[in-house]
Amino acid sequence: MAGGYAFVDPGALTREQIARIRYWRVEQEYSWRGVAESATEEWGSQFGSNQLFGEELCRAAAEALGEDPLAAPWC
Repeated sequence: MAGGYAFVDPGALTREQIARIRYWRVEQEYSWRGVAESATEEWGSQFGSNQLFGEELCRAAAEALGEDPLAAPWC
């Protein structure tokens, strides 16, 4: 996939999903694994609680919001 993504298609994420991912990571302080597990439970995924999947979800959501996924509040 484009942009170095192996698990996530950033263009396929809805605004609601992006907001939910940010909520889990920033407000609830979930780990990448926790974000992946929550996303799998809520939307279904073949990747389960794969930490790399969670990292990509967070990176895609942060970038969609114009935020730096490697800076506060994401880290």
